[in-house]
Amino acid sequence: MSLLTQSANKPGFFITFEGIDGAGKSTHIQAFADELSQRFPGRQIVLTREPGGTALGEKLREILLHHPMHLETEALLMFAARREHLATVIEPALKDGKIVISDRFTDASFAYQGGGRGLDLAKLYELEVWVQMRMKNEGGVEQRYVLQPDLTFLFDLPSAVAESRRSAAREPDKFEQLNTKFFEKVRQEYLRRAEDDPARFRIIDSNQSKEVIWNSLKEASLSI
Repeated sequence: MSLLTQSANKPGFFITFEGIDGAGKSTHIQAFADELSQRFPGRQIVLTREPGGTALGEKLREILLHHPMHLETEALLMFAARREHLATVIEPALKDGKIVISDRFTDASFAYQGGGRGLDLAKLYELEVWVQMRMKNEGGVEQRYVLQPDLTFLFDLPSAVAESRRSAAREPDKFEQLNTKFFEKVRQEYLRRAEDDPARFRIIDSNQSKEVIWNSLKEASLSI
């Protein structure tokens, strides 16, 4: 049985791409969406991102990526944008049976605000539960659960390698300007999240050629 038929978010399916800046996830996300469109012609693909994904979220994205602010303000705005994203894009799409692919989700908040910036993880867990707690009925019994992606691809890359890639990219935002030490802490928190939820995560070694990475993605997607 495929993950698609086992999804806790039936009848849709929720996939996220995660990784530190420079890891290469954004290079492959559109091609991956196209691949799934061919494999599942009867399902619409919704490609989105965080922060962003909605009109309000895109305005918050501009503020979050380019304006200095208190760390807790940053985390709260991230989850505010996420709540809007869930309410207006992700959950309606899942209920309609669509496949949602998001460039980042809650794992990024733990990695960047928690691992990188040092915000108490307990505060992030509280926000995660508040924003993502849902109810489902199983066998006539109402159960609470925290909505998570069905599948997360974590593009893992040593922070020093990612830094060299970022330096050759576009004008950096306030996160991309931070040093290798910061991104190594972000990376380690991503890996901790993956270790805590191995059934959800597929780690992609992105310190390889684009062709090898793409083949790894295609192989991992066969479980969908």
